[in-house]
Amino acid sequence: MYGYVYIIQSLRNNRYYVGSSEDSVRRLNEFHNLGKVKATKFLLPWKLVFIQKFENMTVARKIEWKLKKIKSRVILNRIVETGQCFIKIG
Repeated sequence: MYGYVYIIQSLRNNRYYVGSSEDSVRRLNEFHNLGKVKATKFLLPWKLVFIQKFENMTVARKIEWKLKKIKSRVILNRIVETGQCFIKIG
């Protein structure tokens, strides 16, 4: 099964949240925008601004972890603007 890395943006204050899922749109609609995720529930509503498909969830989770570790809005802005995530794993 494929894995997806996604970036959502708060419509309240423009903050980003990085996540991974097998179904990013469902995750956004059924969890983030319903306040079921502790990290995102206070900045509702959210919109999906980036999504990229990977060969499996293991790869997607590693990319998500690296993006969260970097903590750079500049890099996240570049990913959203270009529509490409060039983070390498391994």
